[in-house]
Amino acid sequence: MKKRLFFIFLTIAGFSLACQNAKQQAKQGNVHKSPDIKQMQHVDWSRNANIYEVNIRQYTKEGTLKAFQKHLARLQKTGVDILWLMPVYPIGEKNRKGSMGSYYSVRDYRKVNPEFGTLEDLKMLVEDAHRRGMHVILDWVANHTAWDNPWAAAHPDWYKKDSSGTFLSPFDWTDVIQLDYSNKAMRKAMIASMKYWIENANIDGFRCDVAEMVPVDFWEEARAELDSVKPVFMLAEAEKPELMTKAFDANYAWRLHFLMNEIVQQKKPLSALYDYFRWNDTTFPAYSYRMTFIDNHDENSWKGTVRKRLGDAAQTVAVFMNTIPGFPLIYSGQEAGLDKSLAFFEKDEIDWSDLSLSGFYQQLNQLKHQNPALQNGQYGGKFTILSQAKDNIFAFQRSLNENNIVVLLNLSNKEGKIRPGGDVRTGYYGEVFSKATIQITPERNFTLAPWEYRIYILKK
Repeated sequence: MKKRLFFIFLTIAGFSLACQNAKQQAKQGNVHKSPDIKQMQHVDWSRNANIYEVNIRQYTKEGTLKAFQKHLARLQKTGVDILWLMPVYPIGEKNRKGSMGSYYSVRDYRKVNPEFGTLEDLKMLVEDAHRRGMHVILDWVANHTAWDNPWAAAHPDWYKKDSSGTFLSPFDWTDVIQLDYSNKAMRKAMIASMKYWIENANIDGFRCDVAEMVPVDFWEEARAELDSVKPVFMLAEAEKPELMTKAFDANYAWRLHFLMNEIVQQKKPLSALYDYFRWNDTTFPAYSYRMTFIDNHDENSWKGTVRKRLGDAAQTVAVFMNTIPGFPLIYSGQEAGLDKSLAFFEKDEIDWSDLSLSGFYQQLNQLKHQNPALQNGQYGGKFTILSQAKDNIFAFQRSLNENNIVVLLNLSNKEGKIRPGGDVRTGYYGEVFSKATIQITPERNFTLAPWEYRIYILKK
């Protein structure tokens, strides 16, 4: 929703940065100093997983679950692991925005939007995805409902109200009304509705909309209840550390997303990345999966396309997001070079005529699957920044036992030079995209063209 990012930006802006001299941080690399709290137990299949956001309405001409299912073979080939389906529930009609309304205005938590198909269609999609080794999570909207959700008439006490007794809409989201989490009966109904989809469609977890607007203790209670049915995977649309102790496996790296936009647009220096990683590693536990991305439905619809925000740096930043410690996201159409902002409340089909970027994302996904150093959370390799920023080149290393990856990124429109420095592991490496083999040493000089990226894998 349009104001959602503004809210999240204000929230994360409140965190204080643990600033340190950039040169000193570059020498030290990225050392985890995470809060000493109980470690989240992740489902095994999430360890080296990526995630793909599915916009059912815009994905095909039909805009149905069945029509999307025909794309599963292609996505399997691309190496997609987790399918995140944007809300599949009936959309409210009262105070609806646009002619089709927002997915996030939920009229019934236990039904499938008839525009998308039926419960049987969803079950078939999930079964097909499971056969292909993929998992499926549903988008869950726990903070608010549509005005015409049956809960509003049957249980008005489940909602927040103003002094005159009128339902409240958060921000300018006038098509929805906010739930009241001080009501225990509503909490139980919400959790029961979440369990419904696990029990009836065998889904594998949830992406939870504006998760930080809902009390942490609710999410912790919900997670325990859901895990009692089957172990699930939970993604929070939030950047709140407290959510990562017992409730969620992954959350959004919003701050990094905005920072990379600003670096590419020359609004922030590359050295700001050192402060970011220091903040990140002293704020979130090492086992947290931090979802990294260059696009998603909010960014695309409200902030502009990848090309508008990143220009010629798009693939360079995608390499960055897929190789730093993180849990990478691909949005619908990203692999097709989506170059328009999709209408949020209307039909606006994605153009699939050019899939030339599929091979690029397939290589990145394959690399994550095959190299243990790139696993998520605590399972991945040590992250070390190799050298102080010079000529706008960012260099880092991921190391886990005999697995070693060196990444060089020119985040500018000018040629740049760099030497890895003393922390780099000396050896012979193969470059992922060019297939060239070279020897890397601390003193080796590298020259990178504008926006050039390289990923070197240590040969065993």
